[in-house]
Amino acid sequence: MMLKEILTRKNVIYISIVLAFLLILPFFLSNVFVLHVCIMIMLYGFFASAWNIIGGFAGQVSLGHAAFAGISAYVSTLLFINAGLTPWIGMLAGGAIAALVSALFGLPCFKLRGTYYTLATIAFAETIRFFMNSTEKIAGIEIKGASGLVLPIKGNAPALFQFFPKTGYYYVILIMLIFIIVFCFVLKHSKIGYYFQAIREDHASAEALGISPLKYKLIAAALSGFFTGLGGTFYAQYILYIEPAAILGLDLSVSMVIMSVIGGSGTVLGPVLGSLFLTPLAELTRLFLGSSFAGAHRILYGLILAIVVIFMPKGFEPLLRRFGKFLMAKKTALIGKK
Repeated sequence: MMLKEILTRKNVIYISIVLAFLLILPFFLSNVFVLHVCIMIMLYGFFASAWNIIGGFAGQVSLGHAAFAGISAYVSTLLFINAGLTPWIGMLAGGAIAALVSALFGLPCFKLRGTYYTLATIAFAETIRFFMNSTEKIAGIEIKGASGLVLPIKGNAPALFQFFPKTGYYYVILIMLIFIIVFCFVLKHSKIGYYFQAIREDHASAEALGISPLKYKLIAAALSGFFTGLGGTFYAQYILYIEPAAILGLDLSVSMVIMSVIGGSGTVLGPVLGSLFLTPLAELTRLFLGSSFAGAHRILYGLILAIVVIFMPKGFEPLLRRFGKFLMAKKTALIGKK
């Protein structure tokens, strides 16, 4: 689907309405928890979209993407605490380092296929988590191991990536989410995007056609790692606290994958749809069952994933697309009768 087919007058109107709604939404949210849920929906939508570049577009199923979020979060936080560098710059530095690590990890591991590659990503992320969990200092710089790092609280300081009230975080992650959606759309319909899809569908045939699977897997890994890193820094600045279990844990990696798969892996809007459905469910489950039934959201994730895989193997996005076409057909038929 080309850009001119997307940006029809009707679609531009719909997109403008959605953007206008999202821009004014915080003014109607008096409940802090509801604002928090909206921010987390967009953050996890961003994370899932970042994972989707390598997992959905290029077909390399990684279960260790929390490593790149954690690397960037620690880099930007340590630069902020020890060098006074604004997290806006630290975010880019952390993202760049995450991209480099992602590509270096992929260099040997992309020789593995399927389940073996997935297991390697888990081992990689867990190794980093164990290291950070048990290490108090690196080259004399305190990282405080399992106790984590508390970021200096500066109040309402936009130049230092801190906002009070938290409405500022809403607009930052909204801009980040819009950017990655547009980026993924352009990427998917570019030559590189078509190469990704060719590698995903048939690795051997793509190689026979002259496409270098290793080269384009590394590009996908670097892009995915970079964006995941940006999300990791946002998480650190939003929570103002990072520790290995949360930012480097398997739970975050699995959430990215599940949201992308349930929404529609390999599609542009699928990961966002997955987050829109699952994040409020997880937040409400933690709120009401967190003290008595910790981990209940994981059970719900598993049940929903099983249902989607069985009845909607391509996720929500294709289903919603067909439903939209059905409504448009009905509307056209009604207009024709008049």
